[in-house]
Amino acid sequence: MLAVRVHAGDVQDRDGGKLPLQLSRARYPFVTRVFADGGYAGRLVTWASDKTHITLEIIRRGARAKGFEVLPRRWVVERTFAWIFKNRRLVRDYEQLTEVAETLITIAASATLIRRWQ
Repeated sequence: MLAVRVHAGDVQDRDGGKLPLQLSRARYPFVTRVFADGGYAGRLVTWASDKTHITLEIIRRGARAKGFEVLPRRWVVERTFAWIFKNRRLVRDYEQLTEVAETLITIAASATLIRRWQ
């Protein structure tokens, strides 16, 4: 996990996606491609290309898909969420400040990496 940003529920994904893209580009200039789901489609794709020089690749379901379908690269994000939510504090969202939620997610991801490293 390179960047964590938590926004209020009234912020659209494509609007909230700009800051993490800028931060990750500044901190990790070698990142050139980011995979995202359909919530990030639209103007954010062209904005990311123009402003951060990151290719934002939208992972979509097939047009004829019915029911559950495993999407390429999307499982990586879902697996990471599953690892993070093994931490009891993150199962429910009780935090009043987004900074606290971001910190708890970072701690949970770090603990997961340390456990897997040993």
